[in-house]
Amino acid sequence: MTTFVDRVVLHVLAGNGGHGCVSIHREKFKPFGGPDGGNGGHGGSVMLVVDPQVHTLLDFHFRPHAKGENGKGGAGGNRDGGKGADLVLKVPNGTSVQTVDGEVLADLVGSGTSLEVARGGRGGRGNAALANARRKAPGFAELGEPGEQLDIVLELKSVADVGLVGFPSAGKSSLISVISAAKPKIADYPFTTLVPNLGVVRADEHTFTVADVPGLIPGAATGKGLGLEFLRHIERCAVLAHVVDTATLEQGRDPMADIDAIEAELAAYGGLADRPRLVILNKIDIPDGRAMAELVRDDLRARGLAVYEISTATREGLRELTYALAELVAAARAAAPELEPTRIVLRPTAVDDAGFTVEPVADGEFRIRGVSPERWVRQTNFDNDEAVGYLADRLTRLGVEDSLAKAGAQPGALVKIGTWEFDWRPSHFADAEYVPGSRGTDVRLEEQSNRPGAAQRLAARKARRRQPGDPVDEVGPAIAGPEVDYALDSDSDSDDGPGSDADTEVGVVGDRR
Repeated sequence: MTTFVDRVVLHVLAGNGGHGCVSIHREKFKPFGGPDGGNGGHGGSVMLVVDPQVHTLLDFHFRPHAKGENGKGGAGGNRDGGKGADLVLKVPNGTSVQTVDGEVLADLVGSGTSLEVARGGRGGRGNAALANARRKAPGFAELGEPGEQLDIVLELKSVADVGLVGFPSAGKSSLISVISAAKPKIADYPFTTLVPNLGVVRADEHTFTVADVPGLIPGAATGKGLGLEFLRHIERCAVLAHVVDTATLEQGRDPMADIDAIEAELAAYGGLADRPRLVILNKIDIPDGRAMAELVRDDLRARGLAVYEISTATREGLRELTYALAELVAAARAAAPELEPTRIVLRPTAVDDAGFTVEPVADGEFRIRGVSPERWVRQTNFDNDEAVGYLADRLTRLGVEDSLAKAGAQPGALVKIGTWEFDWRPSHFADAEYVPGSRGTDVRLEEQSNRPGAAQRLAARKARRRQPGDPVDEVGPAIAGPEVDYALDSDSDSDDGPGSDADTEVGVVGDRR
């Protein structure tokens, strides 16, 4: 069974915001007490937090989908919906967060470091919050905004001061087991170590960590053996230590050739040329090993490398090695730049920033990009004419219509906002021109929409369900035949409330698709 995972693809979905409520206060002797629909709660976000007690990404390997809690919908009586709970995912120290395309989003190093990877959707406002002097009793509410959804790659890069590199069976696991309390698997066959092991070493007042990386072989940087999967774990190491087997019986192997092969792989991987290095000649308890160490010692020192001869079996030379590693780590820490507290950078909006852009996409087509317009469209209930007119007012006040005209848009041009498409018809709506009517209607859209009114739709439903011989209700002009089979209505009993999703392609200020 897999016990160590250092790379996973995580599918993240934040919680959706709750819908706002359309409600009118009613009580005895107060048949129309004003709007009292509450706001929807915000959806829960998905957070990544570094936990020092977590050492692997194994949990995400078996559960790759993460979803925040949805916000609750508003209710009458000015009751707001509850906020969805944030989903907090604990990750190991040294986790790199990337997109599936390889773009690095964040490097999570240090206990408690957090990152919001998906933001929850905003809750929709109820009709009580939308009321104003002109629109005293709105017959609509905002829909909850969907939560952000994306796929991210979590990649673990171990945080260690010293990285032990070398060929398989060079004695790296044995070394980390005798200088620290780590207990890696040790055996007399290659590739015994399949996962990185971390050990904590103490030399007087100095304490540092050592990483035992699985054995490298020629071609590791291109995917051969296990090297490509675990070379990332030495990226954060301040010191690299070559562990060399001086008593190997393989033909064509000697300490100089082993070091050259490993250095070639480190150079091919990249980014490690500036790390201080030393050489550990292991297995000098074997006569042939001691003789080989004496033979190559001067050649290695001629290259400027510090050489330490040890035996993990008899523990010869370990004290001198640990003190040498402690000195290199201390020097690396002293040379590292001091960490500065995160500064809060305020970037005010530019004076000429309208908050949106109008981009010609093709002949006669335009794309509107901007945080506000795209959010407004997502939160609009297009089954409600009053909500559509309200959206048109907001877009006009923002300057979208003027910008479209300046960009050369002609009446009837296809305009795209987010995932919605509209046929643009200049209207220049404004709140001052809004005339209150029946709830859920807007007289400014009557000439632009062929959709029947609420009374007509009710009569049409009753007409479809009427059996021969039933009395005829005088509730308004009935619509029979194909004309009543509207995409907005179909055969549903829906009252076209804020949560209706019967229509998916409509227009704001012109003909609806």
